[in-house]
Amino acid sequence: QGILREGLEDVKQFFKANGSCRLPLSPSLLVKGIVPRDCSYFNSNAVPLKLSFQNVDPLGENIRVIFKCGDDLRQDMLTLQMIRIMNKIWVQEGLDMRMVIFRCFSTGRGRGMVEMIPNAETLRKIQVEHGVTGSFKDRPLADWLQKHNPEEDEYEKAVENFIYSCAGCCVATYVLGICDRHNDNIMLKTTGHMFHIDFGRFLGHAQMFGNIKRDRAPFVFTSDMAYVINGGDKPSSRFHDFVDLCCQAYNLIRKHTHLFLNLLGLMLSCGIPELSDLEDLKYVYDALRPQDSDADATTYFTRLIESSLGSVATKLNFFIHNLAQMKFTGSDARPTLSFAPRTHTIKTSGRIRDVFLCRHERVFNPSKGYTYVVKVQRESPSEVVFVQRTFEEFQELHNKLRLLFPSSLLPRYPCRPLQTPGAPHRPWALLSVRPHSFPSRFVIGRSRGEAVAERRKEELNGYIWHLIHATPEVAECDLIYTFFHPLPRDEKAAGTNPTPKPADATWARPLGKVGGEVKLSISYKNNKLFIMVMHIRGLPPLQDGNDPDPYVKTYLLPDPQKTTKRKTKVARKTCNPTYNEMLVYDGIPRGDLQQRELRLSVLSEEGFWENILLGEVGIRLRDLDLAQEKMGWFALGSRGHGTL
Repeated sequence: QGILREGLEDVKQFFKANGSCRLPLSPSLLVKGIVPRDCSYFNSNAVPLKLSFQNVDPLGENIRVIFKCGDDLRQDMLTLQMIRIMNKIWVQEGLDMRMVIFRCFSTGRGRGMVEMIPNAETLRKIQVEHGVTGSFKDRPLADWLQKHNPEEDEYEKAVENFIYSCAGCCVATYVLGICDRHNDNIMLKTTGHMFHIDFGRFLGHAQMFGNIKRDRAPFVFTSDMAYVINGGDKPSSRFHDFVDLCCQAYNLIRKHTHLFLNLLGLMLSCGIPELSDLEDLKYVYDALRPQDSDADATTYFTRLIESSLGSVATKLNFFIHNLAQMKFTGSDARPTLSFAPRTHTIKTSGRIRDVFLCRHERVFNPSKGYTYVVKVQRESPSEVVFVQRTFEEFQELHNKLRLLFPSSLLPRYPCRPLQTPGAPHRPWALLSVRPHSFPSRFVIGRSRGEAVAERRKEELNGYIWHLIHATPEVAECDLIYTFFHPLPRDEKAAGTNPTPKPADATWARPLGKVGGEVKLSISYKNNKLFIMVMHIRGLPPLQDGNDPDPYVKTYLLPDPQKTTKRKTKVARKTCNPTYNEMLVYDGIPRGDLQQRELRLSVLSEEGFWENILLGEVGIRLRDLDLAQEKMGWFALGSRGHGTL
């Protein structure tokens, strides 16, 4: 910090002598001074500086840049240029991946400037709002986007931006072999756009822990990203869109393999250590797989997505980075609530007189569960508001309070409090004299059931009542007043009646009824019939209410000997599986094809028991013009013929 202040004084003297100058980052940026109070530094290895310059334009905002010393920014410039070219290729093909590409300029050996993107945060800061183990949780990114996009249409737009930009990042970082990917090198804008920064490692030159590569997954795609895409913890049809986007973007770049190899080849003699010989170019060649067909490349990249999503190493890497950064965190940093856009105090909100948990309601967005409606009464002005909070949000409040206060200051039952005349009946206020602990998160059976929600309602009611009536140090702290301050979503709860709960029949399906759709790509070439099984959506759950383990089986009828049987892999516990697997029938003359019918069945693997038929479709091949590829969704029925 001292060195930074000394350097800023030198910069101030420069501006006194020269008046103004143009930033090397872009000649269009004209500045006249430095703003010391807005300048700081980052905690990465090179300790880059965050600088804020005064804009010459009196109506313009301050211009913020990052100055790095110790990293060869020529490599960052080259990487960003390659990503910019990829983005141009996608846009020319009508595919806007919503990429965020920032400016970067090397001003000398091992130093340079980088543009700062406004309204963006690193994944680490977003995740640690849910604790140091936030990288292992699924909800942080979705909750953060929900916090900054409270309206439903805003949130849906942010999720759409996230799906496109995340797909673009997956393809770009894989093709260029960008390594050293931790949660401080990936950022998210409040608008949902995700982007990567700091390209000090590329072309597969990963950091090593001994003989172990730090980057173990093909690219960074974690379960909290999938949670945003799916709108919950179960695969949805939006995940199909994400996979299709990735594969389409990958195939478009593959068509320009020679362009990227030539451009990178021109840089072999420039002295960048990680781009110095043909082996480095071979990495890009192997990643783009120019010898593969588009269908084979689609299958290949789908497997990469599955591998990255299933990698525990990425989350462990994030967690280790969280621990490493803890020593840099100032002790005066106050915990905040991840779902609240800003902090509120007793002065800004008004003193709370009483709180009462009225009811619980079933919710289905962003995921199925229960929310609890709390009535909050304030003293002056005498107002009543209703706020909705999930159990996970109550739990976050409890965990953050434990960071601020010792257990002795948190709610206890010191005596049997008297019921206030006219106040709601609170049986829990007359019970035990033991310390009141927060309700357990873990329950036997289904943790989101009606009975559990009802039990938690009573326990949470006792908890928040004793919280408000605790010592002033606790009861009047900013965390509590922020928790009970209305959010935009709470406006819908004010003064409303409980929403009707959907009948069980909504989720039950009569025996024998099947449904869902399967997406296929069918083509014929050189006496070969190619069936690409892409996705299935809307499969019914099993009779016991669990999700099936679906797989696809096909036959070419007539087939009395059952020699044309083909199968995909089994997807686990999902009603919306993704396969992108190619099933091939070889040696079938075109004339013979006209007499055949493709029979496709979707079954659930049941281990030792007989597999369960979920749906099937028969496709008369004579009805399809196979001179070109046919792609579409086919409805699954009991015994019907599918149409595109």
